[in-house]
Amino acid sequence: MPKLKTKSGAKKRFRLTATGKVKIPVSRKRHNMRKRPNRFLRQATGTVIAAEGDARKIRRYFLPNA
Repeated sequence: MPKLKTKSGAKKRFRLTATGKVKIPVSRKRHNMRKRPNRFLRQATGTVIAAEGDARKIRRYFLPNA
């Protein structure tokens, strides 16, 4: 059976913590920032821990070797 490759887009978007949780950037910050409150923009900086259901899919399909 061939080796599984990590998806190249996933390498740039997701990181794993030491305990195996998946860190992702905060969503909804790509465009239309002028419509968003300043409070939202301040709180939406950095990264967050993905929900367990999403993290399971990310680890299985996008980061198989991590």
